[in-house]
Amino acid sequence: MELTTPTLKTLFEQLGLNSDQASINAFVAQHGPLPDDVKVSEADFWTPPQQKFLKSELLLDAEWAEVVDELNVLLHKVD
Repeated sequence: MELTTPTLKTLFEQLGLNSDQASINAFVAQHGPLPDDVKVSEADFWTPPQQKFLKSELLLDAEWAEVVDELNVLLHKVD
């Protein structure tokens, strides 16, 4: 069995989103920056299944938690 470390690309694939770098950059530009008081898993642009996945990964500190945190930083970053 081959195990891979989750990345932003594979997170976007897991969420059913386009996962090439240009699409990731466009997603972050379109949806960020999030207000400081909005958790990444509670942003209003996610579908209910996407929200559930993100929230559970963070709560359980599961396999995807680190890359969800990475996305969180990107979505809260102010350029």
